[in-house]
Amino acid sequence: MRLTPIDRELPTDEAQDLIDLTRQFTDRELLPRASAAEAAGEFPRALMATLGEMGLLSLPYPEEYGGGGQPTAVYLQVLEELARGWLTVAMGVSVHVLACHGVAEFGSAAQREKYLPDMLSGRTLGAYCLSEPHAGSDPAAMRTRAERLPGARGYVVTGEKAWITHGPIADFYLLLARTSDEGAHGISAFHVPAGEAGLSALPVEHKMGVRGSPTSGVRFDGVRVSAEQLIGREGQGFAIAMSALNTGRLGIAACAVGLAQTALDEAVAYARQRHAFGRPIDAFQGVSFLLADAAARITAARQLYLYAARRKDAGLPFATEAAMAKLTATDTAMAVTTDVVQVFGGAGYVEDHPVERYMREAKVLQIVEGTNQIQRLVVARALRGAEARK
Repeated sequence: MRLTPIDRELPTDEAQDLIDLTRQFTDRELLPRASAAEAAGEFPRALMATLGEMGLLSLPYPEEYGGGGQPTAVYLQVLEELARGWLTVAMGVSVHVLACHGVAEFGSAAQREKYLPDMLSGRTLGAYCLSEPHAGSDPAAMRTRAERLPGARGYVVTGEKAWITHGPIADFYLLLARTSDEGAHGISAFHVPAGEAGLSALPVEHKMGVRGSPTSGVRFDGVRVSAEQLIGREGQGFAIAMSALNTGRLGIAACAVGLAQTALDEAVAYARQRHAFGRPIDAFQGVSFLLADAAARITAARQLYLYAARRKDAGLPFATEAAMAKLTATDTAMAVTTDVVQVFGGAGYVEDHPVERYMREAKVLQIVEGTNQIQRLVVARALRGAEARK
């Protein structure tokens, strides 16, 4: 139930139709199922396939290969609508789009022709393999290695990745592995299908929130990867990973805004119908100001991710703006969901209402795709660079 209207910034009637379609799907298929599925830890693979059939897994990619050909700003608003209904689904879409990035943006014509139709249609589901147990915020310290075989026969990959969304259920992995010891310049990117000999998922992590989204480590024990599965050139992997993450951070920002929005919608509805001292509680400043601050913060976060998206769509640098958007939106989601639980009082601390789940889910958004401390580091470095150019 939406009680706080949103004025979408949509450039075409087609984009408006996409938002309307997504909103209807969210209201009909996601909101009614989310709480029970999260409690049971069930991933909605069938719903992800349906999203693929609807064209919502491929929006920012070229129509030539089955993509939607939509601007990033439109894709992110679709993602926000999905997150309003069920964060596991929205994050699943964001991670899948992230996993497609390597082939879509850096792959050869042959790789795009071979892999993208299935990836963009949702017939296959992707995972992004960057983090390792000892190399999360410092991906250049990764130890997973891809040793080149003699001649041009490919590589043998050995190592372990950690905190991989879709780890145990993915059909393919965008894998970052070390091909030399030259720090960040020694990392390469590979497209690795699931089911290869020596590739296995570790036990699923038991998480505070987004329990419907399976997260695990992924082990590569002498996995053979052909030379044709190298994305870009050797040593380009770090650049590919960072390029993907910049877009992925915008995806998480949109997810955070959607989560905060649905929490606010719940709070506004509850504050209108809950009475204390003979009045609805939204008549008291202590409650109404919390709701007003939440609405202002959500609107500001939405505008920031859209600003970064418009820069991307215009071909302008957007990495710093993406970091700002991810930082601001996810901190907003954490603050808003915390305040919404306060509005509900004791009712917000039990599972009768979804707001306790929203608060647990918001926390992970401050961690994934680079912690918010890393986002502050990105912004601080940009400020130092701007100062040095004066």
